[in-house]
Parts: sequence; structure tokens; C-alpha cells
Amino acid sequence: MTLIQTLRTEARAAPESGIVAVVNHGRLREGLIPLWAGEGDLPTPSFISDAAARGLAAGETFYTWQKGIPELRQALARYYARHFGKRFAEEEFIVTASGMHAIQLAIDAIAGSGDEVIYLSPAWPNFAAAAGVAGAVPVAVTLDQSGNGWSCDIDKIASAVTSRTKALLINTPSNPTGWTADKETLQAILDLARARNLWIIADEIYALFHYGHGRAPSFLDIATDEDRILFVNSFSKNWAMTGWRVGWIKTHPALQQVFENLIQYSTSGVAQFMQRGAVAALDEGDGFIVEQVERARAARDLVCDILGATGKARFTVPQGAFYLFFTVDGITDSRTAAFDIVDNANVGVAPGTAFGPGGEAFLRLCFHRRLDQLEEAAHRLAKWMKTV
Repeated sequence: MTLIQTLRTEARAAPESGIVAVVNHGRLREGLIPLWAGEGDLPTPSFISDAAARGLAAGETFYTWQKGIPELRQALARYYARHFGKRFAEEEFIVTASGMHAIQLAIDAIAGSGDEVIYLSPAWPNFAAAAGVAGAVPVAVTLDQSGNGWSCDIDKIASAVTSRTKALLINTPSNPTGWTADKETLQAILDLARARNLWIIADEIYALFHYGHGRAPSFLDIATDEDRILFVNSFSKNWAMTGWRVGWIKTHPALQQVFENLIQYSTSGVAQFMQRGAVAALDEGDGFIVEQVERARAARDLVCDILGATGKARFTVPQGAFYLFFTVDGITDSRTAAFDIVDNANVGVAPGTAFGPGGEAFLRLCFHRRLDQLEEAAHRLAKWMKTV
């Protein structure tokens, strides 16, 4: 028996990220424009970093509240009151070591060996992988695509539910497709969950990155206090804090001790000085978010115009998030294409194969960057398309 064979089956089966594989291939290329990862190109703004630095200078380097410092949980309550019109107590928030950590804890709390977790695909690959590592079985239900864009067929979700299904993992606005559920779709999903006694894990990280009027529709608009919904979120996207690895879970206060225990036995809490930065992000960052969204809107329109003009790129203009998920005429193997784009266009994009069923023919481009760099990348891609 080899050394690796002595590990848990679930650990051995954890897949390499198809995104990271391309990143590793092109990371050190001189002049490459990296559009493969889900982050913008702005560093964390100083009002956030300075708050964290003050906490660090004040000696906030000891063990702290497992569930998050009270000031941060109170700031989260204020954030939801402003943006969602809902009043929540601080006991309804748990601070986690990233949005990914929030997702993992939510799955760990609900599903284990032999259980099933349904998710909408194409999807961020970490959803399925997190379920698999927990011992659960990820079950993909593909979004539909037509000339009218991406849509969700509730009957397909219902047909995938079995006696082993424990949860529906719903990400809207979606990474990578940009699909954004309307209120009617959310209501239908919630009705299904209620009827089948299922949990919903709601990833609404891109709720404010919405290109309609105001934020995207949310399960919070229709849910009651007793609905089985865990909201997972992160500071990464709204406030340019991807490297900070701070997130949260919004849950029923009756579950707080359970999640506090899960925090204890995974990370034992987020550094207090980093939480000071997160408080500043919430309380002082609304203007920065508005600027971010408008910047992303202009970038979306620019890249859609340039790639659309090629006549070879096919896509739906995304309603939310900050990704363009597109196909190229003549390309069926997006993984090979992504490596070729690195080598011959010096642009980094993510292969659709990384995003599961329904994504195989697509490429994902993160357009949340400054316009001059994005314009150059789009022209490089357009030039590459002429060669295929």
C-alpha cells in the first residue's frame, strides 16, 4: 500500500482546481494579463487596511471570540439593515475564515457520508469539491441556456431530489454564468425546499454586483425566520479583500453555538485585527462598492462589445457578478483552449471544464479590471479567435 492510499478516500478524491492548473501554467509569463481568477485588480482600500493596522498596533493579536468580535457582528447587522431592509441580531452572524470556510462549515453542518447536495451548474468548482470532501455526493443540475440567456428549471431540481438529498446550494448572481434569479424563481426554489424538508445554502456573495436596478433579489426578500437557510458570504468581492480570507454565515440564532463549535475545531477564529478591517469595510465602504459596481459595468460593456464584434464569441451579457462566460466558434475543448490562449495570446482565462456539467465548451473571463488593460486583453483574444 502506498503512502497516499492510507489517506481518506474523500481527501484523495479532492480534485485539482481546473482554474489553478491554468494559473500555474501561466503565472510567471511576462506581460500576461490575468483574467482567470475571481478578483479585481485594486488593492484593499486604505480605510480598511488602516483600521486593521491600528488593531495590530494596539496588540489585538491574541485569541478572540470564536464567532467573531461583537463589533463585527453588529456591523453585519447594520449592513443587512441598509442593503436588505431586514433587522437581525448580532447572534445571527458567525465570522468565518473566508467565504470558502463558510461554505465548508455549512455543508459540514448539514450533509455527510452518503448524503446528497444539489447545486446549479456550471458552478464555481469549490461547491462540488467541498461537498465531496465532507463525504457527501454533489449532484449537478444544469442551468438552461438559450437566446434569452441562462435560466433555472425548477422541475429539473425537483427531479434530482432523492431521499438522500439534504440541501440545495444556490449561487445567485452566479459565478461563472452571471445568471441572476428573479424573485419568482427564488420563491419556487424555497417552496420546493419547504415541501421536501431541505436546507438551502444561499451564496449571495455577488448580490450587490448586480447590473439591474439596485441589488439582486435575495432569499431574504421572501424567507421567514424559521426557513432552513444558511447564507454564506465573504468580504472578498465587495471590498477588494480576496487575500484577507474573512467571511461570514447568516443563520438562525438557535444554531449559533453549533457553528461556534465548528469554528473552534477548524480555525479557532479570525484574527481580531483583521476583523477591525472588516468592521471598517462594512461601516465605511458603501461608496466604494458603488464605485466598484459601476467600474465593473463599464468593463463588462467594453469586453462584450469587443468580443461580440468578432462574430465568433457567443455569450449572454451577464446580469450580475463580474464574469463573461463565453464560447468560441470551433472550440469544443475549453481546457486545451485556455492553455493555448496563455501561450499564444498572453491572456489568462479559466476553462469551462473547471465549472462542471454544462460548462465544458465555455471560457470564463473576469472583467473586473481597469479598462485599458481589459481592452488590450480583449483585443488579444479577438486576434487569437481569428486563428481557430
